Amino acid sequence: MALQAGIVGLPNVGKSTLFNAVTNSAKAQASNYRFCTIEPNVGLVDVPDERLQHLAKLVNPHRIVPTQVEIVDIAGLVKGASKGEGLGNKFLGNIREVDAIIHVIRCFEDENVLREEGAINPISDKEIIDTELQLKDLESIEKKIQKTEKLARVGSDTKAQAELKTLLQCKNHLEQGKSIRSLNLSKEEKTAIDDLFLLTNKPVLYVANVDEASMHTGNKYSEQLLKAATEEGAQMIIMNNAIEADIAAMESADDRALFMEEYNMKEPALNRLIQSVYKLLNLETYFTVGVQEVRAWTIHVGWKAPQAAGVIHSDFEKGFIKAEVIAYDDFIKYGSEAACRDNGKLRIEGKEYVVKDGDIMHFRFNV
Repeated sequence: MALQAGIVGLPNVGKSTLFNAVTNSAKAQASNYRFCTIEPNVGLVDVPDERLQHLAKLVNPHRIVPTQVEIVDIAGLVKGASKGEGLGNKFLGNIREVDAIIHVIRCFEDENVLREEGAINPISDKEIIDTELQLKDLESIEKKIQKTEKLARVGSDTKAQAELKTLLQCKNHLEQGKSIRSLNLSKEEKTAIDDLFLLTNKPVLYVANVDEASMHTGNKYSEQLLKAATEEGAQMIIMNNAIEADIAAMESADDRALFMEEYNMKEPALNRLIQSVYKLLNLETYFTVGVQEVRAWTIHVGWKAPQAAGVIHSDFEKGFIKAEVIAYDDFIKYGSEAACRDNGKLRIEGKEYVVKDGDIMHFRFNV
């Protein structure tokens, strides 16, 4: 579906290390100097979903195909980025192209890792990035206000007048140092700013990059960040990016298991991160199940059956007739499609059916 989440943050907070971990590659250079990342790195990441394995045990397919999400490693922003500092305009442009933001913030002390902002202060670091994004959005809003004001002066142009009211509301919100995503706009009001692709209107997930000693419990820095994230209705994940990169780089499952056991980990924190990003993008999963493959498919929350069918092939949506649907829990309980059918758990749904997360589906179509 080509939806992307972009990793952002100040220089040397662990962005590229995190990218290397989530993409299980060494594509993003992780080094201890400013602007190590200039061109954004992009990687497709499998979304961990234990339901795939449970279904595969019942069906024994030839292959298992997880769904994926696209992660982009964007260069570190600095104070003044909105005015072009540190190639800021280029990097802000990269952020504008993604659908959600993963904001990595340093929550550890290490004199060997370069830091130009002084003492460790996650709130200050967060505010530096927030301010730069807000200033860039303010610039976009003010430009549109100038154009809309001219139209709004014509008494009969009620649409322009309504847009201007929303734009002025957004301007005031940004000038107070607040992000647009925290402004409770109606669906109609949002249309006034949809064409601006505002940076602070994107959903955000905070990653507290902590030291090894704090990876399970957090520390005073992550607690400060959690308080700030909670106040704006955002999520936060605690992890040690370097350890996660080490785990992801191991080819042997046994080695990974031993390594995680040493650190008292049941699973990589990356799994939670990727799953959280998936939800942040307002995505969910349905499955197709057969001997050839058990496969996860990505859809938007709220999509109807024909749209979900179109993810497999456009012809499925064009010629949609109906969908055979089995709830995931029912399939696991009865063990097969035939058993679900015999027990009345296979439903026939039409064009208005809203697909639920975990649905097992088979589409009938005619083109």
